[in-house]
Amino acid sequence: MAVSAENAIELRVDDIAQLFDTLDPYPFPERDLNRDAEEYIVGWAGELSPKQPLRIIVHYPDTAQQRIAFSALRKAIAGYFDARSLATQRELNELFRIGRLSLLIGVATLITCLFLAQLAAELLQEVPFRKLIEESFLILGWVANWRPLDIFLYDWWPLVRRRQLYRRIAVARIDEMPYEIRNLSPRVAQA
Repeated sequence: MAVSAENAIELRVDDIAQLFDTLDPYPFPERDLNRDAEEYIVGWAGELSPKQPLRIIVHYPDTAQQRIAFSALRKAIAGYFDARSLATQRELNELFRIGRLSLLIGVATLITCLFLAQLAAELLQEVPFRKLIEESFLILGWVANWRPLDIFLYDWWPLVRRRQLYRRIAVARIDEMPYEIRNLSPRVAQA
């Protein structure tokens, strides 16, 4: 399937190694991407149409060393974004684990508060602020469910979108566009 020019991310580097974190001790294909390179790729990928596959075009100097480095680049980018996708999936799993625990606590608190509100209504019939106490228990019970509702209704969507974006980048077609290195040294004027 052809990728339109609009769904392409273009990178121009003087050395393919620039795309990787220099402090990462692993060999070239297993290294982490440079933070700036990752942000650039992810930022552009997020702006492009999710209905079409991504294409990453890397412009690099046309040297034997850079061609060898480019051959490892496809595997490196796919591996890096696969790992980011898996890490995001773990975050999502942890969020849902916290959500289930929060829901259990919230429901138990709500049941307890409903019971206490009913008890307060029966025992404090002659107290002028009885209704305030009843309503306070009800409000506390519902507020205890705020966090699990927030998790299950809203918090997980950004993680799913980010995971999907990383998966799209991991399977992106990576094309090369080597360019010739020109000698730009100034000419000495002859008299």
